[in-house]
Amino acid sequence: MWTNSRDRYGIPSKLLHWAIALLIFGLIGLGWWMVGLDYYHPRYHSSLSLHKSLGMIALGLVLVKILWRFLSPYPALAESLVGMQRKAAAGMHHLLWVAMLVIPVTGYAISTSEGAGVEVFDWFTVPAWLPKDEMLRDIVTVLHEWIAYAAGVLALLHAGAALKHQFIDGDGTLRRMLW
Repeated sequence: MWTNSRDRYGIPSKLLHWAIALLIFGLIGLGWWMVGLDYYHPRYHSSLSLHKSLGMIALGLVLVKILWRFLSPYPALAESLVGMQRKAAAGMHHLLWVAMLVIPVTGYAISTSEGAGVEVFDWFTVPAWLPKDEMLRDIVTVLHEWIAYAAGVLALLHAGAALKHQFIDGDGTLRRMLW
């Protein structure tokens, strides 16, 4: 099934969901490791380049996910969710969407704040559209780091809620996003 149905996610939605989830956790882990490296560490520049490339790929996939969401609307929340659970689920999804956009955009702003574009695996360069600005760099660096860690916590809560609904409540929530 390619498109989303009333009860299940289609193949593109599943692929995008899991690819972005893996990228988010991989990028958080890589970023966490990277910030502990000295500028002269042998892996500093290669890990930074990998982080930037994967971040731009994540942004591209999120943009595709947004487009796909309009082309194939998501299934409704499980009927077993009531009251505050519905509001919490909707709020969680909104926060995750914001984080999926803001994190790579702030990463892009950090990377291009010196006037150069972002190289993506030597395949192509995302041009710098922002002017050189050290103050902007400082602000978006803090935002990038804190929102990324917050997104990691949100994603873990999201996964925990899906597991709870699947295995404790037995409402099939997780099954809708699995193969």
